[in-house]
Amino acid sequence: MTAGNHFDPNATEPELFSALLTPHRSLNRTGFVVLMVFVSVVSFVAGVAFLMMGAWPVLGFFGLDVLVIYWAFRINFRSADATEDIVVTPSELRVRRVSHRGRLIEWSFNPLWVQLEQTGDPEFGIEHLYLVSRGRRISIGHFLGPDEKSSFAKALLAALQTAKRGITYNPIV
Repeated sequence: MTAGNHFDPNATEPELFSALLTPHRSLNRTGFVVLMVFVSVVSFVAGVAFLMMGAWPVLGFFGLDVLVIYWAFRINFRSADATEDIVVTPSELRVRRVSHRGRLIEWSFNPLWVQLEQTGDPEFGIEHLYLVSRGRRISIGHFLGPDEKSSFAKALLAALQTAKRGITYNPIV
Protein backbone atom coordinates (compact mmCIF):
# COMPACT_ATOMS: atom_id res chain seq x y z
CA MET A 1 0.00 0.00 0.00
CA THR A 2 1.41 3.40 -0.92
CA ALA A 3 1.24 6.47 1.28
CA GLY A 4 -1.07 8.29 -1.14
CA ASN A 5 -3.83 5.66 -1.02
CA HIS A 6 -5.19 5.82 2.50
CA PHE A 7 -8.50 6.81 4.02
CA ASP A 8 -8.39 10.20 5.73
CA PRO A 9 -11.25 10.54 8.26
CA ASN A 10 -10.59 14.29 8.59
CA ALA A 11 -11.00 14.94 4.88
CA THR A 12 -13.92 17.16 3.97
CA GLU A 13 -16.95 15.44 2.56
CA PRO A 14 -17.90 16.02 -1.05
CA GLU A 15 -20.87 18.26 -1.71
CA LEU A 16 -23.57 16.26 -3.42
CA PHE A 17 -25.77 19.30 -3.93
CA SER A 18 -25.39 22.99 -3.31
CA ALA A 19 -27.88 25.73 -4.16
CA LEU A 20 -28.04 29.40 -3.30
CA LEU A 21 -31.63 30.57 -3.72
CA THR A 22 -32.37 34.28 -4.11
CA PRO A 23 -35.59 36.13 -4.94
CA HIS A 24 -35.97 37.10 -8.59
CA ARG A 25 -36.15 40.78 -9.46
CA SER A 26 -37.00 41.68 -13.04
CA LEU A 27 -36.01 45.33 -12.62
CA ASN A 28 -32.33 46.04 -12.06
CA ARG A 29 -30.88 49.25 -10.56
CA THR A 30 -30.46 50.98 -13.93
CA GLY A 31 -34.04 50.17 -14.90
CA PHE A 32 -35.18 51.52 -11.54
CA VAL A 33 -33.41 54.84 -12.14
CA VAL A 34 -34.88 55.11 -15.65
CA LEU A 35 -38.37 54.28 -14.35
CA MET A 36 -38.12 56.82 -11.51
CA VAL A 37 -36.92 59.55 -13.88
CA PHE A 38 -39.82 58.78 -16.23
CA VAL A 39 -42.40 58.77 -13.40
CA SER A 40 -40.93 62.00 -11.99
CA VAL A 41 -41.03 63.80 -15.36
CA VAL A 42 -44.59 62.66 -16.11
CA SER A 43 -45.76 63.64 -12.61
CA PHE A 44 -44.04 67.02 -12.81
CA VAL A 45 -45.49 67.82 -16.25
CA ALA A 46 -48.99 66.74 -15.18
CA GLY A 47 -48.61 68.67 -11.91
CA VAL A 48 -47.58 71.84 -13.75
CA ALA A 49 -50.57 71.45 -16.08
CA PHE A 50 -52.88 71.31 -13.04
CA LEU A 51 -51.02 74.24 -11.51
CA MET A 52 -51.69 76.31 -14.66
CA MET A 53 -55.41 75.44 -14.39
CA GLY A 54 -55.44 76.74 -10.84
CA ALA A 55 -55.49 73.41 -9.02
CA TRP A 56 -52.14 73.98 -7.28
CA PRO A 57 -52.57 71.30 -4.52
CA VAL A 58 -52.53 68.58 -7.19
CA LEU A 59 -48.81 69.31 -7.83
CA GLY A 60 -48.05 68.26 -4.25
CA PHE A 61 -50.02 65.05 -4.61
CA PHE A 62 -48.10 64.15 -7.77
CA GLY A 63 -44.88 64.68 -5.79
CA LEU A 64 -46.25 62.49 -3.03
CA ASP A 65 -47.04 59.76 -5.58
CA VAL A 66 -43.43 59.79 -6.77
CA LEU A 67 -42.19 59.44 -3.18
CA VAL A 68 -44.57 56.53 -2.47
CA ILE A 69 -43.48 54.72 -5.66
CA TYR A 70 -39.82 55.28 -4.74
CA TRP A 71 -40.43 54.00 -1.19
CA ALA A 72 -42.25 50.87 -2.47
CA PHE A 73 -39.41 49.99 -4.84
CA ARG A 74 -36.80 50.51 -2.10
CA ILE A 75 -38.66 48.03 0.12
CA ASN A 76 -38.87 45.61 -2.81
CA PHE A 77 -35.12 45.89 -3.47
CA ARG A 78 -34.34 45.43 0.22
CA SER A 79 -36.35 42.20 0.33
CA ALA A 80 -34.19 40.91 -2.57
CA ASP A 81 -31.28 40.60 -0.13
CA ALA A 82 -32.81 37.43 1.36
CA THR A 83 -31.02 34.17 0.55
CA GLU A 84 -31.37 30.48 1.22
CA ASP A 85 -28.31 28.26 0.99
CA ILE A 86 -28.91 24.50 0.84
CA VAL A 87 -25.99 22.07 0.93
CA VAL A 88 -26.19 18.27 0.92
CA THR A 89 -23.20 16.11 1.87
CA PRO A 90 -23.27 12.37 2.55
CA SER A 91 -23.76 12.96 6.29
CA GLU A 92 -25.51 16.34 6.52
CA LEU A 93 -28.16 18.48 4.90
CA ARG A 94 -27.67 22.12 5.88
CA VAL A 95 -30.15 24.92 5.30
CA ARG A 96 -28.91 28.44 5.95
CA ARG A 97 -31.49 31.20 5.61
CA VAL A 98 -30.60 34.89 5.73
CA SER A 99 -33.54 37.30 5.88
CA HIS A 100 -33.57 40.64 4.08
CA ARG A 101 -32.68 42.23 7.44
CA GLY A 102 -29.60 40.04 7.83
CA ARG A 103 -31.07 37.64 10.41
CA LEU A 104 -29.44 34.21 10.08
CA ILE A 105 -31.19 30.90 10.81
CA GLU A 106 -29.52 27.53 10.26
CA TRP A 107 -30.87 23.99 10.31
CA SER A 108 -28.92 20.78 10.05
CA PHE A 109 -30.43 17.40 9.20
CA ASN A 110 -29.19 13.88 8.65
CA PRO A 111 -30.00 13.20 4.97
CA LEU A 112 -30.90 9.60 5.80
CA TRP A 113 -33.93 10.81 7.74
CA VAL A 114 -35.03 13.72 5.54
CA GLN A 115 -38.04 13.60 3.28
CA LEU A 116 -38.93 16.29 0.76
CA GLU A 117 -42.62 17.06 0.95
CA GLN A 118 -44.37 18.88 -1.88
CA THR A 119 -47.80 20.49 -1.87
CA GLY A 120 -49.43 22.00 -4.88
CA ASP A 121 -52.25 22.28 -7.33
CA PRO A 122 -52.56 20.21 -10.54
CA GLU A 123 -53.06 23.36 -12.63
CA PHE A 124 -50.61 25.67 -10.87
CA GLY A 125 -47.84 23.22 -9.99
CA ILE A 126 -45.80 22.96 -6.82
CA GLU A 127 -46.77 25.63 -4.31
CA HIS A 128 -44.73 24.64 -1.23
CA LEU A 129 -41.63 22.57 -0.52
CA TYR A 130 -40.90 21.26 2.97
CA LEU A 131 -38.01 19.35 4.49
CA VAL A 132 -39.40 16.91 7.06
CA SER A 133 -37.22 15.07 9.55
CA ARG A 134 -38.03 13.65 12.98
CA GLY A 135 -40.96 15.93 13.70
CA ARG A 136 -39.33 19.07 12.30
CA ARG A 137 -40.76 20.61 9.16
CA ILE A 138 -39.27 23.66 7.47
CA SER A 139 -40.35 25.44 4.33
CA ILE A 140 -37.73 25.98 1.64
CA GLY A 141 -37.68 27.88 -1.63
CA HIS A 142 -40.76 29.94 -0.83
CA PHE A 143 -39.79 32.68 -3.30
CA LEU A 144 -39.29 30.33 -6.24
CA GLY A 145 -41.91 29.97 -8.96
CA PRO A 146 -43.72 26.65 -9.58
CA ASP A 147 -41.41 25.58 -12.44
CA GLU A 148 -38.31 26.53 -10.47
CA LYS A 149 -39.62 24.62 -7.44
CA SER A 150 -40.17 21.55 -9.62
CA SER A 151 -36.63 21.49 -11.04
CA PHE A 152 -35.16 22.35 -7.63
CA ALA A 153 -37.13 19.51 -6.00
CA LYS A 154 -35.90 17.00 -8.62
CA ALA A 155 -32.26 17.99 -8.09
CA LEU A 156 -32.57 17.95 -4.29
CA LEU A 157 -34.31 14.53 -4.33
CA ALA A 158 -31.51 13.14 -6.51
CA ALA A 159 -28.91 14.44 -4.05
CA LEU A 160 -30.80 12.99 -1.08
CA GLN A 161 -31.01 9.60 -2.82
CA THR A 162 -27.27 9.73 -3.51
CA ALA A 163 -26.62 10.53 0.17
CA LYS A 164 -28.84 7.62 1.23
CA ARG A 165 -26.98 5.21 -1.06
CA GLY A 166 -23.67 6.31 0.46
CA ILE A 167 -20.29 7.27 -0.89
CA THR A 168 -18.52 4.88 -3.21
CA TYR A 169 -14.87 4.74 -2.21
CA ASN A 170 -12.57 4.51 -5.19
CA PRO A 171 -8.89 4.22 -4.16
CA ILE A 172 -7.67 4.69 -7.73
CA VAL A 173 -8.86 8.28 -8.02
